[in-house]
Amino acid sequence: MAAASYQNIPRLYTAICEFLACALYVGMLPRKATGWRLVLHSILAFAVIAAWLVLTGNVPIYLWLLCMAAAVMLMFLYIHNTVRGDWQRHFYFTMKALLAAEFAASLEWQIEYYILRQQRQQNTPLNMQQHIALSVVLMGLVLGISALVLYYTEHHMLRGEYEFEITRKECTTAAMIAILVFLLSNLSFVNIDTPFSGRLLIDIFNIRTLTDLVGMAILYAYQSRVFELNAERELNAINAQLAAQYEHYRNYQQSIDLINFKYHDLKHQLAGLRAEPDPAKRGEWIDSMSRELETYQPETQTGNHVLDGVIDGKMAMIRNNRVKFTCVADGRLLDFMHVTDICTIFGNALDNAIEYVITVEDPDKRLIHMSVSAKKNFLCIEISNYCGQQIRLVNGTPVTTKKDRKMHGFGTKSILYTAQKYGGSVNYSQENNVFHAKVIIPVPES
Repeated sequence: MAAASYQNIPRLYTAICEFLACALYVGMLPRKATGWRLVLHSILAFAVIAAWLVLTGNVPIYLWLLCMAAAVMLMFLYIHNTVRGDWQRHFYFTMKALLAAEFAASLEWQIEYYILRQQRQQNTPLNMQQHIALSVVLMGLVLGISALVLYYTEHHMLRGEYEFEITRKECTTAAMIAILVFLLSNLSFVNIDTPFSGRLLIDIFNIRTLTDLVGMAILYAYQSRVFELNAERELNAINAQLAAQYEHYRNYQQSIDLINFKYHDLKHQLAGLRAEPDPAKRGEWIDSMSRELETYQPETQTGNHVLDGVIDGKMAMIRNNRVKFTCVADGRLLDFMHVTDICTIFGNALDNAIEYVITVEDPDKRLIHMSVSAKKNFLCIEISNYCGQQIRLVNGTPVTTKKDRKMHGFGTKSILYTAQKYGGSVNYSQENNVFHAKVIIPVPES
């Protein structure tokens, strides 16, 4: 009896749960299908999943697992056709959707079966209309509550300031958890003669629901741990980058101080040389050196020596790569910011702009413009550069175009964290082949 009892579970219930679980993730993740295309994909996906599960509801046991595997493939195709990203990301969320769907379907049917059994024991069985109404109400309640819990649990992980990196390791782990949980939760439907099987239907439903719940908890615990490790790795990389930016500024500032010292020392030496009788050519040479020294001054004078140092430190690369750089900045507006924070924002923003424009073949298009101004009570920093390709933004942050994403992209995150430290925000946009990075920070009251 128990071996065939899986046929008593409405396959349509499972189809509804599988589709809604996928749809919930489609709603939370960046989508490549929008508008009517998303609606069309969703309708088609539900129709195909529902038809497949209903039509295969009475297949023999040895074909049942194959049919369920095909249903999971349909879930994957729905996510793959509507969500941005690679197949690993789609597969990972398919496994999560499978566990969520199995749990919701099992919980709803367990409650429904319990109510129906109670009614029969009291000799007040429900008629067809009452049964349908009960199913609709329970389905709405169970799926609604499950969706809210799932959304609350997932949204804070998927919304955050960094994109969850999914590798083959994460995919393999998620698949192993999902397959193991699915087999254990459905073991009683296949064979009742095992130490982990139940014989009564109510026991079978209890085993299935609890196993699915534990499986979801294990997968979420694993994902949380991966998030923590990624966050720790990211924080270490950002701190290292902050230290590197500041150390670069200090080294450059020391070089400037040494040049200034030599500059003043050499002026005194030239004054002494002029007082001595020398040949005419030597005098001309000394005069030439004097003119060169008189024209010496730092590349940029914004009114903030830290900003001047950061800009001057980039000028060698800018000149060597024939980049046209313009700057309109009132550095005095940065006086309330810490030295390391100024280095972080301007150092990373300029590095990102320079790294891109030096790859542009046409030297006339290697353009970078930087401005620092005040608008009402806000400090406005903007770095713009020519950008001929479309930059993809995820959660408002540009995605690095470099192959090794795990080792790059920390510059933009450093800028964001620094701006948020002062209660500010960062906005990235692109129009007319110009990429804009804007930092808005409220100016503290003096």
